[in-house]
Amino acid sequence: MNNDSLNIKSQLCFPLYAAAKEVVKLYKPLLDEIGLTYTQYITMMVLWEHQTLNVKTLGQYLYLDSGTLTPLLKKLEKNGLVIRSRSDKDERECVVTLSEEGFKLREQAREIPKKLGECIPLSTEEAGTLYTLLYKVLQKTKEKS
Repeated sequence: MNNDSLNIKSQLCFPLYAAAKEVVKLYKPLLDEIGLTYTQYITMMVLWEHQTLNVKTLGQYLYLDSGTLTPLLKKLEKNGLVIRSRSDKDERECVVTLSEEGFKLREQAREIPKKLGECIPLSTEEAGTLYTLLYKVLQKTKEKS
C-alpha cells in the first residue's frame, strides 16, 4: 500500500466498493432472466431460507433499514412474490411471507450462484478466505454501530 493515506490505492474501502459493484454487475443478466434486481434477489434468498420474517429481522439479515426495504417489499408484493401483513401479536409490526409464486421462483434461481461463481476468478480456497474476511468486517463494523 502507498504511504499517502489519501491515495485511493491506500484505502481498503475502495476495492471493497469497486469489487462489490462489479460483482453486482455480473449478476444483472442472470437476474434479468428471473425479473429481479440484486437487492430483490438477496431479499428473496433470505425469504427462501426463512419463509416468514418481520421487516426488522429481514433488515438485520440484509443490513438494510426499513426505509430501503419497504418500497422493495411493495414491489415484490405487487409482483406476487411475497405477502405483507400485520403481526397478530403487534399490529405495528409488518410480517413478510413468501408466496407460492415466490417459492416457485427459487427453482429458477437455483443455478445463479454456480453461474456467477464461474465468472469470478478465485479458487475455492480464495473464495472461502474472502468470505470469512468479509463477514469478519461486517461483524466488527456492526458491533461499532
